[in-house]
Amino acid sequence: MSSNIAFVFARGGSKGIPRKNIKQLGGRPLIGWSIQTAMQCPSIDRIIVSTDDEEIAEVAKNQGAEVPFLRPKELAQDNSAEWYAWRHAVDYMLAQGCAFDKFISLPATSPLRSVEDVENCIAALDDNTDVVVTVKKAERSPFFNMVTMDEQGFSQLAITPDKPLVRRQDAPLVYDMTTVCYVTRPNFILSNFGVFSGKVRSVIIPDARAIDIDNPIDFKMAELLVNEMRA
Repeated sequence: MSSNIAFVFARGGSKGIPRKNIKQLGGRPLIGWSIQTAMQCPSIDRIIVSTDDEEIAEVAKNQGAEVPFLRPKELAQDNSAEWYAWRHAVDYMLAQGCAFDKFISLPATSPLRSVEDVENCIAALDDNTDVVVTVKKAERSPFFNMVTMDEQGFSQLAITPDKPLVRRQDAPLVYDMTTVCYVTRPNFILSNFGVFSGKVRSVIIPDARAIDIDNPIDFKMAELLVNEMRA
């Protein structure tokens, strides 16, 4: 019998929005949106929150998640790679005798994901795939209207197309990665050093559900979308 664990990684030191992970959004702490969605997913067996912060841990428990450990402070700094927080969580669970099949990360910064989005990602991790990520259609293209700039301020296209393009619609289709959901296996995390170390499959998420809250403007947008959903 397979076992799937959802993890929500939420550190306490957010700079863009202080205390972001427990800030109220639509009457619920931000981290609660990820927890509540995970609770509704038939394919998820347990929900674990990894945090370095006692207050976040308490809020997460009140929302229905387990917080069996506190993340070491050195894995919760501004420059800490989240991959190592993933490894710490996997190592902890395995050390407790909890072997599991699929690792699902549901970042708190994408509160508007749906159960269907998460279930689609879990189902997409087949035998030929190492990691599943979520994407949305990009508004800009490195082949058409994204540029690099040198020290003198001169710019050129980030990627030079094979032939000149006069319309964005003629450029190769590109996508923005989102933080809606990541799915992989514990062994892949322990034996590699990043998402793109293996074969990556993408699941497309509609713009309205793909918001990634990084700054106050993103949070305001999320509030508008929540209010629109409830209208």
